[in-house]
Amino acid sequence: NNLGEGLKMLEQERNDLLMDVDAGTPMGDLLRRYWMPIGAATEFDDKDTKPMVLMGEKLVLYKDLSGSYGLIDRHCSHRHADLSYGFVEECGLRCNYHGWLFKEDGECIGQPYEDTVDPECKLREQSGINGYPVEEKSGLLWAYMGPLPAPLIPNYEPFTWKNGFAQIVMTELPCNWFQCQENSCDPVHFEWMHANWSVRLRDVGEDYVPTHVELDFEEFDHGISYKRVREDTDKNHPLWTIGRHCLWPNALYTGDHFEWRVPVDDDTTLSVGWFFSRVPNEMEPYVQESIPSWVGPLVDEKTGRWITSHVMNQDFVAWVGQGARSDRTKEHLGRSDRGIAMIRKRFLDDIKAIENGEDPKAIIRDEKVNECVKFPLIGAEMMIDGYPKEMLENTDSPMVRSKRQFIFQAGQPEHVTKAYEAAMGFKTDKGGLTGR
Repeated sequence: NNLGEGLKMLEQERNDLLMDVDAGTPMGDLLRRYWMPIGAATEFDDKDTKPMVLMGEKLVLYKDLSGSYGLIDRHCSHRHADLSYGFVEECGLRCNYHGWLFKEDGECIGQPYEDTVDPECKLREQSGINGYPVEEKSGLLWAYMGPLPAPLIPNYEPFTWKNGFAQIVMTELPCNWFQCQENSCDPVHFEWMHANWSVRLRDVGEDYVPTHVELDFEEFDHGISYKRVREDTDKNHPLWTIGRHCLWPNALYTGDHFEWRVPVDDDTTLSVGWFFSRVPNEMEPYVQESIPSWVGPLVDEKTGRWITSHVMNQDFVAWVGQGARSDRTKEHLGRSDRGIAMIRKRFLDDIKAIENGEDPKAIIRDEKVNECVKFPLIGAEMMIDGYPKEMLENTDSPMVRSKRQFIFQAGQPEHVTKAYEAAMGFKTDKGGLTGR
């Protein structure tokens, strides 16, 4: 049977089009129409500046003395000094070389010597640099690098949930963003990468897990849903009736966490995860004062090999293993890859949309619509209403994994583990999928 145009290997030109993110490239211009999570508010508990590269642009993220955030060009327009070594003022970031001061929109608002000898400040008018809006939402710092007026940051329903412990995990990966995001619409990899591979890594004689027997993919307002039936389930199971969601343009949502794949440059991706753990009813009310953030490691220091014991670390091995830029001209796609074909086609359609002056997919501008962006979520009722602590003793309960140390990425700092345990009201077991 013909699998259709979408499942054919890509020619090189189209492959590059989907990956290149510099300003002025079709995909770069498309992704700049969306707010991107680029860091965490708690990163600035002990620092004022953070050098960054986003979509090929060298920038510095800062928090000034008034508490406002800015994202501006890394280099001062005077003589190109590195502003990540600058120091913050009540408003803006000052270059440590000659004192030029820039506010969050990149406007130069101070040139100490020049202002003294030229009271009309004519040089300031020529000295602005790029500056991009930054907003804080749910502990994340979001940046918008596209044309104004900016759309709204989606206020997804999980951001409104109460009585939960959230944490943010970031990891920089040496590969292109698009091969990371394609994974968001690839359900069969759960069976092999996360389940069967973990069986082998545990090496205790377990059988392989039930295999997939049917898949479906559906586009909706905020992305693409994938649905699946395994040998041990049927079409009454939530994995089929609700499914999981590949969110537009560069995220995955699986029920208790988001993962964004933010382009750093054409060969590098910043993985940003926001994770929510509902506390048991017995621990209510629970109010989290701030959302901790940490950087997840990639390599096992003992072996020099990549870490494979946690969910997303396993994903990282797959993504980076495709090379810095996946060569899709050599692919052989099958029927399980229909979601991959849908993602590619949708992005190509969105590129055409912005060329025609239209908004691309999933842009939200209506504040009423954005009060709470809802879509079907597996387990949403339990996240909202909670559960009794005794449910954690039921091995069939979806909440039982809450008793394990963080399974998604290796390297959770001890202070975050302790804060989680205090919020949940119990001690956790050893983490990871393999118990290592």
